[in-house]
This record gives sequence, structure tokens and C-alpha cells, in this order.
Amino acid sequence: MQAEQKTTSNESLPGPGAVSGSLHRWLTWLESFIDRKHWPSLRILFTGNLLLPILFLGLSLTVSLGAVLFLIGETGGRSSVQVVLLLGVAFALFSLVLVLIRLRSQLLRPLSSLEQTVNQVCQGEPVSSKKPFEPSGVLSGMARDIDSLSEELTDIYEDMEVRVARQTLRLAQKTTNLQVLYDVAAGINQSENLDELLLEYMGVFKRMVNARSATVHLVLPDDKVRQVGCIDLDGRLYNEQELLPIKLCQCGITLSPGDILCNQNPRLCAHRNGRRMFSADEVERVSVPMWYHGDVLGFYHLYVDRPGIYDGREDVLDILNTIGSHLGMAVAKQRSDSEARRLSIVEERTSLAHELHDSLAQTLASLRFQVRMLEETLQNESVSLTAEQEAKRIHNGLDEAHDELRELINSFRAPMDQRGLIPALGKLVERFNQETSIHAFFQPDCLKTDLDTTQEMQALRIVQESLANIRKHANAHTVRVLLRCRSPGQYLILVEDDGVGFEGAAPKGNPGEHIGLSIMEERARRVDGELSIESEPGEGTRVELVIRSAK
Repeated sequence: MQAEQKTTSNESLPGPGAVSGSLHRWLTWLESFIDRKHWPSLRILFTGNLLLPILFLGLSLTVSLGAVLFLIGETGGRSSVQVVLLLGVAFALFSLVLVLIRLRSQLLRPLSSLEQTVNQVCQGEPVSSKKPFEPSGVLSGMARDIDSLSEELTDIYEDMEVRVARQTLRLAQKTTNLQVLYDVAAGINQSENLDELLLEYMGVFKRMVNARSATVHLVLPDDKVRQVGCIDLDGRLYNEQELLPIKLCQCGITLSPGDILCNQNPRLCAHRNGRRMFSADEVERVSVPMWYHGDVLGFYHLYVDRPGIYDGREDVLDILNTIGSHLGMAVAKQRSDSEARRLSIVEERTSLAHELHDSLAQTLASLRFQVRMLEETLQNESVSLTAEQEAKRIHNGLDEAHDELRELINSFRAPMDQRGLIPALGKLVERFNQETSIHAFFQPDCLKTDLDTTQEMQALRIVQESLANIRKHANAHTVRVLLRCRSPGQYLILVEDDGVGFEGAAPKGNPGEHIGLSIMEERARRVDGELSIESEPGEGTRVELVIRSAK
């Protein structure tokens, strides 16, 4: 019976494992309860394993105080020992409450604030400019250090944001610049018109540096500078043809020899023209050269507001110079292609001249010799006068054909002037003056044409044939050769004289002359040109060629 009671009592008592599990569950519940109530001070005590000892101490003092009061009530009197014991327990309890209050204000709150600040910093959030906790208590020194650290971290965050924004902008600019470089490289291989390519990238440069205006110039092989175009202050684009008329006005005539037109204050010009004039203190000029193998083939001028791009914008200058070098390659390629086409034409013409010299010229020379022998034979024998006249006429015809063939061979061998059609026409008229007694002059009203090599060659040969006809048949005293730029890409070449002229269609007395006129018309059709010949008896002859650029 006693054994059964002992067994029953042992089964009713919880074991050590059950007590430990219950205590663990109770502590877990207490921790979650403190977190839900947002009591940071209690959470710090609980985390530091100080909460339970303090609770047990307070509970012990409270029980002791209750026990003393109970003893006093039971005895019905107050002995000195009981009073001392009561005061001691009350003082201990009061001291515990005071310690808890001071502990909370001087340690727990600063620690809680410190924990929040550290968590905020660890999460990468910007720290408030306010101090995270009061600079008092045992952590006052640490509070000041934390405040300093917070300010430094805030500055670092702000500086980092600025740097990231700056780097992002720089990467975007570099991406744009790389795209521009790619477009330039593609444009060099795809563009057939150099002027259009240069004008296009003048607008690109203007947008890249936010310039007020821009100009583009090419350095010609004779070291002269040609302005291809410009963009004005209103963003309007002008090409060379639209800029040319300034040469014809009084200002252009005055400025051409370099004379001083006006030395007054620019503000007077601004008032008169109704446009603002910028001083050097407001606008600076940025030059972008187009280099190729150490030679400057052209340059861009960009007019930007000061302080400009020379201060702290080395990356922009580098990309501008890089694009300029690529465009220099485009200019060199275009000139190389033009020179290759010109040399090809010259080689063909030289080869044809050699063929004419070795075949037809030799045949004519042999016929001339045979006719001369025939004339000598006829003179030694008694023949009719008519036979001698016919032989003389044949001899003169052969001489004229031989001279024309020699002139044609010389024309084939004469190369086209490398500077273009205008210098070539000038040299042709100058040679005509030297070889004849006819006064001839050349009047161009444009600086340069944009005709291709084939068009320039055909136009030159048409003028050459016209001058040859004037020398042989016109009996003229004065000849004028005029080159006029009617509109962008369209040109008029006029050859007129004050000779005898003719009526109606071109005279057909000489078969060679008729062939020459037919060849002129064929040359004009070959380059899609329009040729017209007008003449009146006693009024001279007028030959007009209208040709449009194929570029």
C-alpha cells in the first residue's frame, strides 16, 4: 500500500524536463509580449538576462515587506526590531524603485536609442540631423561620438548621391558620344556628298556643346579656305550657295581686298541690324580641326557661352577632336576618290591620244606626203588646171585635218586642272588669248562648283570646241566666257562672240564643223545638260550650256 502511494505521488510530480520546458515557454511568451508592447527598456533587460533577477529581487522585497507587516499585525505591537526591519525592507524596496528609474533614464533609454541608430545605419538609411538621444547619462560621450559619426555618414551619403548622379550623367554622355562616333564611322562609308555630311555634323556639334552658332570650313589644296555652311543664332542652316551673294554686295566688294569697312562700336551695328552683337567676354570660339596624317583639311567653329567647355570638360573636347579626325578621314577619302577618278580619265584620254597618234595621225601624214608627190608630178606634166586645183584642195584639206587631229591629241593629253572647273576654264581662256589675236575674258560668279569629275571634263570640252569654232570661222574681236551659279547645284556656262554669226541652223559647208557641233550636243546629253546655240548674221554667236550637279 505504501509502495502504491509512493508510486502515485512520484507520477503526480512534474519532472525536471517538464519544468524547464514550461519555463522556456513562459520566457518566450514574455519576450513576444514585450516586443508587442514596444517596451525597449524591458527588452534590453530581458536580452541581457537582467529582467528576471530584478523581478525576483523586487518580489522578494515585496514579500518581505508583507511578512513584516503581517508580524506586526499579529503581535499587536511594534517592537524596535520590527520597526527597524520594516524600515529596512521599505528602504530597500524604495532603493530598488529608484535604481530602476535611474537605470531606465540613464542607461536603458540611451541604449535603446543607440540600438535604433545603429540599426538605421546598418540598413543604409540616412540618419536624421537630430541627435539620436539626450547627451546625458553614462553614454553622453558616446552620444556625442555617435552624433558626429551620424553627421559624417550623412555627408558621405549626400556626397555619394552627387557622385552617382555625376557618374550616371557622364556614362550617358559617353554612351551618346560613342553613338555619335559610330554614326560618323558609318556616315564616312555611306555618304556620297561630303558637304551634306559636314553640314549634318555641324548640327551635331552645336547640340553637343549647346553652342549659339557654328560654321564649317574646308582647306582647299591651294591653301585657300572655303566656307561650306553655317548655322545662325536662330538655328537656320545656310550652305555655301546661300552665302555666296555677299560677294556681290557693297560690303562684300569692300571686304574682299581686306579694306576696313567700319571701325565703330559693334553696338551701332547691333542697333542698325536689329540683332545682338556678342563680345569676347560673353562668347568664346571652340575650334574642332579635321586632321588627317598631320594635315588640317578643315575645321569647325562653335560659338559657346562663357566659361565655355575648356574648363573641366576635357571629355567633351576629346570626343570633339576624335569626331574631327574621323571627318578628316572622310574629307581625305573624298579627295582621294576624286583624284582617282580624275587620273583614270586622264589615263584613258592619254591612251586614246596615243592610239590616234599611232594610227590616224600616221595615216594622214602618209596621205599628205603622197598628195605632195602627186602635186609635183602634175606640175612636171601637162595637165588641166582643174586637176591641179583639185590636188591643191585635197592637200589643204589634209593639212587642216592633220592640224585638227594634232589639236585634238593635245586636248586629250591636257589634264584637267586639279582645282576644278573654274581654274581650268581660266587657263583655257588665257591660252586662247595667247594663241589668237581675239580678246577673250572669263567671268565666274561662284568660287567653286560641286560638279563631279565627268561633268567638269565634258563642260570644259564643250567650251574648248566653242572657242575652236570661234577661232576658225567667227572673225570675232571679243569673246566672253561666263560661269553663273543659278541655284544650288545648277550652273550656266555661256560662250559668246561678236563675230559674223550665221542664220538658221549651224552651217554645214565643212563636214568636220558639223561633226564638232554634234559632238558638243552629245557631250551635253551625256551629263544630262541642255545645250543651245543662237546666232544672227553680223550679231555673233551665243552658246549656252545648263548643267546640274549629279552629287
